[in-house]
Amino acid sequence: MTITVFIRYQIDPFKRAQFEQYSKNWLTIIPKCGGDLIGYWMPHEGTNNIAFALISFESLAAYESYRARLRADSEGRANFSFAEENRFILAEERTFLRRVVA
Repeated sequence: MTITVFIRYQIDPFKRAQFEQYSKNWLTIIPKCGGDLIGYWMPHEGTNNIAFALISFESLAAYESYRARLRADSEGRANFSFAEENRFILAEERTFLRRVVA
């Protein structure tokens, strides 16, 4: 069963450009580490401090393997450090979803 991780970010609205760079960095790192990246979404109109990402995996076990590869990846570690150093992510929530099929 495919699962999709829905990530909701609360970001500092004055550091949106930094979050966007962080998101762009993941566009190559996530697929390299085994995630099927559906995409990242930035605030455009309305609420200015909420962003989203969707990443799919074959299973929860595949997600766990991906997380291990991500932590071992030098570019992944650098992107996590970039976020921690610049503090543009205020909160992050993960929800694991499955698609409804007929």
